[in-house]
Amino acid sequence: MTASTLDDLLAQGVSGRTVLVRSDLNVPLTQGSVGDDGRIRASLPVLEKLAEAGARVLVTAHLGRPKGEPNPEFSLAPVAACMNDLSRVSVNHAEDLVGPEARAAVADLREGEILLLENVRFDARETSKDDSARGELAGELAALTGKDGAFVNDAFGAVHRKHASVYDIAQKLPAYQGDLVATELEVLTRLTRSPQRPYTVVLGGSKVSDKIAVIENLIPKADSLIIGGGMVFTLAKAIMGYGIGKSLVETDLLTDESVTGLMTLAEQHDTKILFPTDIVMASRFSEDAEHEVRPLDALESGTYGADALGLDIGPESAALFAAEIARSRTVFWNGPMGVFEMEAFARGTAAVARALTETSGFTVVGGGDSAAAVRALGFDESLFGHISTGGGASLEYLEGKNLPGIDALGAA
Repeated sequence: MTASTLDDLLAQGVSGRTVLVRSDLNVPLTQGSVGDDGRIRASLPVLEKLAEAGARVLVTAHLGRPKGEPNPEFSLAPVAACMNDLSRVSVNHAEDLVGPEARAAVADLREGEILLLENVRFDARETSKDDSARGELAGELAALTGKDGAFVNDAFGAVHRKHASVYDIAQKLPAYQGDLVATELEVLTRLTRSPQRPYTVVLGGSKVSDKIAVIENLIPKADSLIIGGGMVFTLAKAIMGYGIGKSLVETDLLTDESVTGLMTLAEQHDTKILFPTDIVMASRFSEDAEHEVRPLDALESGTYGADALGLDIGPESAALFAAEIARSRTVFWNGPMGVFEMEAFARGTAAVARALTETSGFTVVGGGDSAAAVRALGFDESLFGHISTGGGASLEYLEGKNLPGIDALGAA
């Protein structure tokens, strides 16, 4: 079954109606201000479309993990302020989610205006495993829309969660797929079903456990798989038996057959796996730490010995990875190559990002830290084929998992 879309809703007419939109506004805050507005900018087009068509637009979203109760540290007030600065449409903020302040703010909301409700995770029912508790919250959210309300899910970054504002609300109101969600699904379908070849997947980040299922699912589909970031060290120790100093390692995976058998799986499918050939090893985890480049098979033989800490791929690896990306017709990248937040250890991530901007192939930046790195390192976002807002949702889709928020919309 095909999901109803935002265009379907707009064709029905939304003037005078109240439309509840689930957006992904889970952005980093720095001293009470939005640090990276990428997800906000990605969310605004759908909200503006609805408002400019005459809808009264309610927005629900989460920020961080406030443990089911109000916490000023995770208030969406700074997000609302940023939205107001960026949007063509007036954006207000309600001081609660479904309580008296929210109901009063909804009553005052005019056609063509946007109201951001307070952090949906301030209510423990949002993430409850109890279907009835989630359903109760969904019912209260739906009640805010009054007669002839509608729901639009435009939060691809949350569709892998069976939460009240993502899943259960679609049972309470006529539900529609937002443009952002539709685009993400189109791109991910292209990656899994019909990628132009050669198809290269670049995976980084800190933990193998976060990506092992993705690796297993993509090995049969990809022509080459590039591995970087902190996950290198668990794999180097588990598969090759290399010393890794004090680098990040998931010890419980060192004898796990899903890890130790990856090379065999790759050989069975004739998929090339590229590991870094050199690593930037540091004396400690700090921007100003002394550091040196060591071969992957001799990480403990340098100045810092067994105390060495791997924080980035080295220049030889960066060049190797860039060359593989350059020959590819499709590239999916998820996860930084090092601690890109520290200038001294951002070169590997920057090299991969630059290679994606220079290839003529279709490139996808898979959300999360990769998207944050692109913006933090100053790259022009228009030079990438697609920058996902999905993060974990993108990875679960690529694992082949069903996404509850998508299922609720009736999408194939």
